[in-house]
Amino acid sequence: MTDDTFRDDAPDASDDPDRTAVERTRPETEASYGIPTDREGMLPWSFVAASLATDRTFWVSTMRPDGRPHARPVWGVWVDGRFHCGGGERTRRVRNLAVTPAVTAHRESGDEVVIVEGTAERVTDVDEARLERIDAAYEEKYDVQHGTPAFAVHLDAVLAWRDYPTDATRWTFEENG
Repeated sequence: MTDDTFRDDAPDASDDPDRTAVERTRPETEASYGIPTDREGMLPWSFVAASLATDRTFWVSTMRPDGRPHARPVWGVWVDGRFHCGGGERTRRVRNLAVTPAVTAHRESGDEVVIVEGTAERVTDVDEARLERIDAAYEEKYDVQHGTPAFAVHLDAVLAWRDYPTDATRWTFEENG
């Protein structure tokens, strides 16, 4: 994409070495929703990053092995340009992610919205430095370390708005490789 506004606003490529921001556009839906077609008023990436870094509770949706959706409120942190969350080994969401790593995370607010769609990667003990950064972020935000299992969400798409439909914005990402 050649738009300088997008390049200035794009997430830093060093944030998630596995993904590259491809495009900042408007969400696609039917015209009756009234989403503008021009770029004026779209949100900056900083709105997304700040929301994911500071919000306390997120709704995470995974898919059960039989294909039914599963949604739960969880704690999460923004570390290394990725949303991280987890749960106990026997929680339904962790068992779901072991089968199907597709995940959607949504901040608690339905008015100031950030929706993250992506693929969850289990952070292993091999990446001890990242686990330490995740624990430090949990400690700072929730006064408790997270421990394992923890999952990093590699971004496929992010949608955000705070004055719908006028500032509805969509970012898409592609896998580096």
